[in-house]
This record gives sequence, C-alpha cells and structure tokens, in this order.
Amino acid sequence: MEFAPLNACTRRTYRVDFRLALACATFLLCTGCHKASTAPPATVTEVTVMTVQPHDTPVSIEFTAQTQSSREVEIRARVDGFLDKRVYREGDLVHAGQTLFLMDRKPFEAALKTAEGQLAQQQARLYVTKANLARVIPLAKQNALSQKDLDDATGNEKQAEAAVISAQGEVRTAELNLSYTTIKSPLEGLSSFARQQDGSYVSAGSSSLLTYIYQLDPMWVNFSLSENELLRYRAEAQRGTLRMPANSDYVVTVVLADGTVFPAEGHINFTNPAFSDQTGTFLVRASFANPKGVLRPGQFVRAVVSGAVRPNAILVPQRAVLQGAKSHFVWVVDNDSKAHQRVVETGEWHGDDWFISEGLKPGERVVVDGAIRVVADTPLKIKGAPEAAPKPTPAANASPDQPLHLARRSGQPAIE
Repeated sequence: MEFAPLNACTRRTYRVDFRLALACATFLLCTGCHKASTAPPATVTEVTVMTVQPHDTPVSIEFTAQTQSSREVEIRARVDGFLDKRVYREGDLVHAGQTLFLMDRKPFEAALKTAEGQLAQQQARLYVTKANLARVIPLAKQNALSQKDLDDATGNEKQAEAAVISAQGEVRTAELNLSYTTIKSPLEGLSSFARQQDGSYVSAGSSSLLTYIYQLDPMWVNFSLSENELLRYRAEAQRGTLRMPANSDYVVTVVLADGTVFPAEGHINFTNPAFSDQTGTFLVRASFANPKGVLRPGQFVRAVVSGAVRPNAILVPQRAVLQGAKSHFVWVVDNDSKAHQRVVETGEWHGDDWFISEGLKPGERVVVDGAIRVVADTPLKIKGAPEAAPKPTPAANASPDQPLHLARRSGQPAIE
C-alpha cells in the first residue's frame, strides 16, 4: 500500500494545529498548578470557657442497699396438735391480735377439765385438813391431845395448801395450752404464705413454722461501707477537705429500681460497731416512714446519703476534662486567648461535674465546649459562658475531726 506525499499546504496546516494544541496544554497545566498552590484561609476554633470559682459543695454518696422489715416475726405453734384451719388470706395486711390459725381444741379442753378436777380434789382435802386442825388446837391446849397430834394436823393443813397451789398451776397451764390453739398475730404487718396446710400435725419447736409477719412501717434500708473507704474519708475529714454534718445527721434518700425517688426521707439509726470478718465491711441502717407500704422487704434500691460538704471545692464540667496518655488534663486560656494544656488530678463525680483536687487555681479560665478541637498556643474565639450549674446550698458546720460514718466514691460498686 502506498501513501501519497504531503504537499506544502497540508504540512503548514498540521504545523498550525500542533502549535495550537501545545499552547492549550501549557495553559491548562499552569492553571492547575496555580490552584494547587493556593492554601485555604485559616479558621479560628470557637470555644466556651468558665472561670474557676471554688465554693462549698454538698456531696451525695450512693450505695446499693436492700430493704428489711423493722419487725419480722416468725409465727410458730406453741403446742403439739393438729392444724384445723387457716383463717387469714395469705399476703394480706393483718392487725395485731388477728387470728391466723386454729388448732384442734378438744385434747386441750379435756386436759383443762382434768386439771380443774384435780384442783377441786385438793381444795376438798384442804377443807378437811383445816377443819381437823381447828378441832385439834383446843384439845391440845387442854392437854387432851399430845403435841405430836397438833404438829401432824398443822403439817397436813400446810401440805393441802401447797397441793391446791400446785393444782391451780396445772389449771393455768391447761388454760394457756388451750389458748395457744388460737394462733394470733402479735403485730400489724404483711402476712406471708402458710408453711403448713390444714390437717397437718405441728409441734412446738423450731420445726413448727407456720408463716411470717412483716411490719412495713417503719421500713429499714441496709447498706455497707468498707474499711478502706471509711479510713480514706476519715482522713479527708481530718485534713479539712471533707466536712461532716453536725451530730452525724445524714439524710438518706431511696431511689427505686425504676428510677423513681421514694417520697420520704430517712435517717441513720444504727451502725454496726464491728466489721464483718468475711467481707471487711460494716452494716449501716436507715429508717424510713412507710405508711402506704410502698417499700417491701427484700427490695434492692439505691440509698443516696447526703449531708457531707466539700469546702472550697473546684468543679468543672466532665466534658472539659480530657484523657491524655498518662493523666487527665484541661485547656487553660491565658490573657491572649491562647490555650495551654494543664494536668489536673480528678476526684469524684458530682452530677455532670468533676471535682478537681489539684492543678487549677481560682480565677483561671478553662475551656468547656470545643476542648477536643483546641490546639496548644493557638488563638481561640470565645463564644460565651457555658450554662451555669445551680449554686449548692452549704450544709451545717461540723467539727473537722468528727468521725465519718458514711462515704463512697460515686460510680464505685456497692459492697455487700
């Protein structure tokens, strides 16, 4: 195949087209390089800051607790016999003196009759001995009878009197046994289910449990405090970083399983003086008025203990505290609106805030919102103050060396 040679006109046309294409490519390349070299304008990080102001802060300490009846009574049979009938409805509220069970009375009625008969016999014997003594005394004065006869008559009369007293005791015992066949509640409270059914033979003793009665008002709430916690918070009280309420007058609030707060406040009425050798904790008990029976025995609740105060405490929102490689830190803003990293020692949580033990001074400004975007020594744009937390109400003063009975770091598991 042969190609025709290009003439001069065709060569000139190709030359012009090539130059035009080369010029366009050069223009596009220069334009792209110019755009790539243009840097975007720098943006200033917007943050909110707060000024550190120490103040007395009431603290609430939370425990996992369990409710307990203030009086839990075991209803047991006091005599041997057959159980005739249960006369209460299981689970109902029963009143003091209300009949719960009836036992077969017939054997005890017969025993009472026998005792009454023996008493009558002894009383008749006493009558005879008294009459005999009355005849012997004047005859002995006239020396018609010997002194021995007088002593025998007097002794018989004394023995008869003792026999009557013994027979009266037997009658009283029989009456008590008969009364024990009607089993009544000794207090007002909530009844449990019957452990023995009608027709069962029950005996007096530990094996004759019939049911339980639980007093609901007042209700006790029990929780535990470990030895380590007690010593740590006692040391804080001695250093003055924690102040106890006067006379250890703590207020206890109960939070139920669904998050609702029990309306009545409780007060601590007992602390066990000895630590448990098994758990290393000691028992603390609070008492609550429970007239409507909202609290029931055995419930697991949260007990929030209030009354302690941290004087001159520094609080910052939790979102202002960041976690570094080795410790917690915050961003402190200087007078030039530049941020500097500051290592802090954190304490307990207090709602949405965090106690700062060391690292901050009064009057310093701390970044709250936007702290995660802050770069060190870079100017910041401060928008405005974050929403302020409600000012705490100081509690009553107490002696710094007063022993601490209750304390727990928030968020720690409860000790059973």
